[in-house]
Amino acid sequence: MKKAYDTVTEATEDLQSKGYTIDFDLVENGVSSKELKKEWQAEELEVVEFYRFEGMTNPGDNMILYAIECKGGEKGILVDAYGADVAISREMIEKLRMN
Repeated sequence: MKKAYDTVTEATEDLQSKGYTIDFDLVENGVSSKELKKEWQAEELEVVEFYRFEGMTNPGDNMILYAIECKGGEKGILVDAYGADVAISREMIEKLRMN
């Protein structure tokens, strides 16, 4: 995987070309896919890569893109805006912690 991207679109397209095709949504205890009608718990996930984007003029453009692999082999992307108003579990907070 590439180490840096200029835009969220560039990162998303590259990760999708590498098999990260599921569009994940953040839920309290993990992630879900509306398309697949499935949910994964925090302990089933591994954050493989993450990329941070900061808007030059609009703080609302700040976001983090996560490349996530599930224990069942599913791979996808979670885009999370900074300060998004979603209550998540301590386990999920630890999974998404940027180190």
